[in-house]
Amino acid sequence: MAISENQLETWSHPGAQEQSKNTYAAIKAVLEDTSAPYSIRGFDTFLQGSYGNSTNIRTDSDVDIVMRLDSINYYDISRLDEDDTTRFKQNTGHTDYSHHLFKEEVLAWLKKKYGTGVKAGNKAIFIPGNNSRRDADVLVCTRHKTYLSYPSTYGENFWEGVCFWNSDNQQIVNYPKQHLANCKSKNQNTSTRFKSNVRVFKNIRKAMVASGYLDDGVAPSYFIEGMLWSIPNENFVSTYQQTFINCINWLDSCDPTKLSCANNYHYLIRDSAKVCWNMADYNKFRTAAVKYWSDS
Repeated sequence: MAISENQLETWSHPGAQEQSKNTYAAIKAVLEDTSAPYSIRGFDTFLQGSYGNSTNIRTDSDVDIVMRLDSINYYDISRLDEDDTTRFKQNTGHTDYSHHLFKEEVLAWLKKKYGTGVKAGNKAIFIPGNNSRRDADVLVCTRHKTYLSYPSTYGENFWEGVCFWNSDNQQIVNYPKQHLANCKSKNQNTSTRFKSNVRVFKNIRKAMVASGYLDDGVAPSYFIEGMLWSIPNENFVSTYQQTFINCINWLDSCDPTKLSCANNYHYLIRDSAKVCWNMADYNKFRTAAVKYWSDS
């Protein structure tokens, strides 16, 4: 047995867009208000997550917004040789401003504008929605550069991402813009089949959780996108049933330790890594999906 093509086609459709669009526009305007205490700093505001990536399904409620401080940088220079490290240190100054001060100012500003319902979570600041606005998470972060070489200030070679600290004061480095760009390219290179099939898999996950096949939280959307992004383009074909079968068969035959997150900088699966899926949960999702498909 299998899930019907009609059901999969229904699941391929995106969730409501208008309220998410309005939510982002309203919060972006507040974040970029020139009266904000951090307004003299250089920063960039942009979307991440399911709505930003156009892979949101009907029950996705949050709008994920990135607020990235650009006037200072954090660095990883562990890949530089001794000469490049010396040049880097000679050309890098110090500032008293920091990510933590920036986040404090953003949090205080959002509380002033949206009230006491605004809360700092493990990673992001939560803004509760109302009748006209969806819930939103604002990830306050700072530009991060992982240096590969530093022959001069004009020839520096680096990966540009973001970094932030979670509630346990652990630094996390990620690449949300690269994630969105790579998913966009993947969608174009699969005749726009990639994102619709991400929505199918996310709806299958939702149905599996509701039916007791899978525990909630085992398969976050970010990792489902990375899993499917790693599958070769030719597996995304004209029917959703065949695409599901192709993807599962390919995953069964691949080396899962070589799969990448959609940003193509992090591995998808590594145990005990904050930015990766653990192997046990990956296997639980894949096994549950096969069983759910067979039972449907």
